[in-house]
Amino acid sequence: MQSSGFWHHPVVETAGYFSVVVLCLIVSMILFEMVTKYKNWEEIKKGNVAVALATGGKILGVCNIFRYSIERHSSLIEMLGWGLFGFILLIFAYLLFEFLTPRIPVDEEIAKDNRSVGFISFTISVGLSFVIGASII
Repeated sequence: MQSSGFWHHPVVETAGYFSVVVLCLIVSMILFEMVTKYKNWEEIKKGNVAVALATGGKILGVCNIFRYSIERHSSLIEMLGWGLFGFILLIFAYLLFEFLTPRIPVDEEIAKDNRSVGFISFTISVGLSFVIGASII
């Protein structure tokens, strides 16, 4: 078997995409941790459902964006570039949500376990990930 054939085997490609996306997901969660005023994993450990919803939405959103990127690109570099661009748009959307709701301090409400705000954050992340993903060329 040729060495180039090995790298194009579906199992190897799947493992490659999986590995890269998991690494990107870890990095994205670190970046989201830096953007929010609360500590995601500490709050989840304490049972804060609003933070779990918001964090789960971010995870689903990032994974969904990368799903679209994998589906539309044949090279790992293109997939990574478009996936990261989509992730940046998702961070922008989260900051925009905070900005557009000045009477509801989103981060503070989520930190206080306001599940309504956590659920809206979840739906914004997931919903916009479909829009971002669909726009990936």
